[in-house]
Amino acid sequence: MARTLKQFRRNYSDPNRGPTGKGTARYRALKEVCQVCPSKQKYCPNADARKITREEHEDARQVARDLAKTAEYQIAMKLRTKVEMLFAHLKRILGLGRLRLRAPCGANDEFLLAATAQNLRKLAKILPATQQTRKV
Repeated sequence: MARTLKQFRRNYSDPNRGPTGKGTARYRALKEVCQVCPSKQKYCPNADARKITREEHEDARQVARDLAKTAEYQIAMKLRTKVEMLFAHLKRILGLGRLRLRAPCGANDEFLLAATAQNLRKLAKILPATQQTRKV
C-alpha cells in the first residue's frame, strides 16, 4: 500500500501543475493513475482524472480554523466584542471618527476626554440620579 501511494504521488503531475500566478496552485493526476485508484468512485466518479485547486495561503487559513475551535478563542472573541462596541460608540455617537487635535499629545487628550464622557454616560445609566422632592 505504501509503495503504491508513493508511486501515485510520483505520477501526480501535469504541465499545468503548480502556481498559477493568481494565488492558487493547480494539481492534476494522470488519467492512467486515476483509473486504477480504488478511491476513484468516491472522489471523482464523473471525471477521467482528479483535479485539485489549492489556495496559496491555505496553510495559514487552516491554522486559523484550528485556533477558532479552542475555548481560549471563544473567550477572546467575547472580550473583543465588548471593546469593539465601545470604539464603535466613540466613533458614531461621540463623533470621534476623526481627531481634531494633532500630534500624539493632542490626540491622546482628545481620546481621554471622549473615553471619560463615555464612562460617565455608562455610570449615569448604572446609578440613576436620586429624585428630590420639590417644595411648592
